[in-house]
Amino acid sequence: MLIIHTNHLSQTQTQEIESILGSTPYAVASHYQVNIDSPNMSSVQELSDNLKIDINLLPKGFTPSTAKLVISDMDSTLIGIECVDEIADMMNLKPQVSAITEAAMRGELNFESSLTQRVALLNGLSETALQKVYDERLFLNPGAEEWLNGLKNRKIPFALVSGGFTYFTDRLKEQLDIQFTRSNHLEIVEGQLTGKIVGGIIGAEAKAYFLQELCDVLSINLDQAIAIGDGANDLLMMNEAGLSIAYHAKPAVQEKANTSLNYSGLDKVLDFINAEI
Repeated sequence: MLIIHTNHLSQTQTQEIESILGSTPYAVASHYQVNIDSPNMSSVQELSDNLKIDINLLPKGFTPSTAKLVISDMDSTLIGIECVDEIADMMNLKPQVSAITEAAMRGELNFESSLTQRVALLNGLSETALQKVYDERLFLNPGAEEWLNGLKNRKIPFALVSGGFTYFTDRLKEQLDIQFTRSNHLEIVEGQLTGKIVGGIIGAEAKAYFLQELCDVLSINLDQAIAIGDGANDLLMMNEAGLSIAYHAKPAVQEKANTSLNYSGLDKVLDFINAEI
């Protein structure tokens, strides 16, 4: 089953899809589907790139109607910034920190040690800089609120897990009424960052553990969970879930994820849940 992530197809687009796939797309909820079990995925990807519309093959082991949890990364997934980079900008260190962040997200650096390195550079920064980042820099990625509202309407719990910081996940939890969050705790003494993290680092293994922990709490199986992220530190978590979605992700993540969204907003995650099989 192919999912075409768009609310509307023109006649020309429909004809191109029929020509390439040999089957007619039909509308379901806010997307289209094509009944085809073993498509040529190279042709599907070329079609997707030509139309600038995401097209994904729904994994055979995933049943949309049984989805009971969605777990998401925060930075560059739910939100459109890397918080640590924007914090570093308050110290005129954004280029140095961003370079480390990008390498870590590509999987070229160990996430835990790279985060320790980046946080150490923030030593002495006023805590007020964190609020400034939240107020002035942080923004939700397109479709985020529609996505979360859609999950609430279906009574599907949402979890936010991040290699970023509790300062931001706690505020997003309250702002967006998110059920579960987990992230790193920046040490702050007398109103200043110390350049240290309190407790264990939430890296790739911790994210995967959080997913399993939530499945146990909710009494569901891993194959009833959907995991979405953009960086290499999301892969262990994504590999454990019944459906993995790479959102505007690094190439290494797209290669290993079940599905990818490169042209769509976060609202199109709902297409996987609304799909009819």
